[in-house]
Amino acid sequence: MRVHHLNCGTMCPVGRRVMNGEGSIFAPARLVCHCLAVETGEGILLVDTGLGLRDIEDPRGRLGGGFVAMVRPALEERETAVRQIEGLGFKREDVRHIVPTHLDSDHAGGLADFPDAKVHVYDAELEAALAPRTVLERERYRQTQWAHGPAWDRRKLEGDVWFGFDAVRAVPGLGDEVLLVPLMGHTRGHCGVAVKTGDRWLLHGGDSFFYFGEVLPDAPHCPAGLRAFQRIMAVDNAQRVANQARLRELARAHCDEVQIVSAHCPFTFDRLTVRGPRFAAARGRVVPAEA
Repeated sequence: MRVHHLNCGTMCPVGRRVMNGEGSIFAPARLVCHCLAVETGEGILLVDTGLGLRDIEDPRGRLGGGFVAMVRPALEERETAVRQIEGLGFKREDVRHIVPTHLDSDHAGGLADFPDAKVHVYDAELEAALAPRTVLERERYRQTQWAHGPAWDRRKLEGDVWFGFDAVRAVPGLGDEVLLVPLMGHTRGHCGVAVKTGDRWLLHGGDSFFYFGEVLPDAPHCPAGLRAFQRIMAVDNAQRVANQARLRELARAHCDEVQIVSAHCPFTFDRLTVRGPRFAAARGRVVPAEA
């Protein structure tokens, strides 16, 4: 399977030092919406969709005023998944499957741009999105983003064992090469998505972690602002922290077989796309050269 790494929404909150771990506290930070476009025999599979065309047209109405004010998205049409898919030479109709790691507004905004795609999601996540119970859930899930009526494919929390992770399920129609990996904590039904690429796996961890340093087995670390934000946004922080520990163990024991990425870390995204001299690979894990 050929994988394309897409940034489907640059976000620029204030506080570069506490969000990116470098620069001035007053400078804008840079976060990405790291999505995957995977070429399969069944067309294109998208892992997350980032911000969509309608979000760019009406950001406050679709994303919420609080989100726009806090994360300050760039809102560029060229960054939407549909425009980047077209730039790769495909049509939006070629996107047959979408696996959102969860349904937060910055991960599900592009669903409406691919109305014919089947959307694979855990039962718990869909229930939380359609019937939010708390103030946090009512703010993070934007009903307008799925008002077009997506073709939901609800998945139960059951399946096989994959590198020590239980209840792992394959996406129907794609053999055993695309897997849903339970990584709850950030949301009720949050998942990782593992894609087989040659003789290795690429695990998109969504928002199970935000910074490459959180899954370094030897010296895990994270900027203070990101650490606090993750704690605030978690529906079950203990579960989120436990899953980060499991990801670190996966990186330690299987670094030659599995590469782990997150949804918002710009350092990892740049390493996989720009491959500039500022970045270097270490034991299969992506880290800045100066770290």
